Amino acid sequence: MTSDATLWLARHGQTEWSRSGRHTGTTDLPLLPEGVEAARKLADRLDGQRFGLVLTSPLARARTTAELAGFAEAEVTPDLVEWNYGAYEGLTTVQIRERVPDWTVWSDGVPDGETADDVAHRVDRVIARARDGGGATLVFGHGHCLRALTARWLGQPVAEGRLYRLDTATVSTLGYERETPVILRWNA
Repeated sequence: MTSDATLWLARHGQTEWSRSGRHTGTTDLPLLPEGVEAARKLADRLDGQRFGLVLTSPLARARTTAELAGFAEAEVTPDLVEWNYGAYEGLTTVQIRERVPDWTVWSDGVPDGETADDVAHRVDRVIARARDGGGATLVFGHGHCLRALTARWLGQPVAEGRLYRLDTATVSTLGYERETPVILRWNA
């Protein structure tokens, strides 16, 4: 483990479904105009920071955010794709809870989609790459996937990602205090 490693998380700009609260896993939606503008502003927040590795989800909303933020060369990795919501794709939490009261993706999972363990395996690979490389790694991704990644960085089960609200077009930084993994900055 490299205690000088930092992992910078950039969530994609707003889409129609993120604005309306619909679960957007593998549906490849474009950014809204305000999502494009917010993604461009990420460039200022990331300016001057040097990254040894830059990764992005293969989905257009993350790749476009990376490009608009000045990281068109980001390496595409399927490990950063959003949680596969299966039968709940495109539904809001309210709609899902009409069928399954008190449902959360964190505790109940999704029919015909990914489990928390599936997501953990993917994000653990991203974390291993960041830690092995040392220095700063930047990733462009999605709300639930990046929250799961944060929980795993901190040594927690994916379900603890429920504690880390993550807005669109924000930057968060994970790192260390001595040898302990910590959140250095969140939702900025």
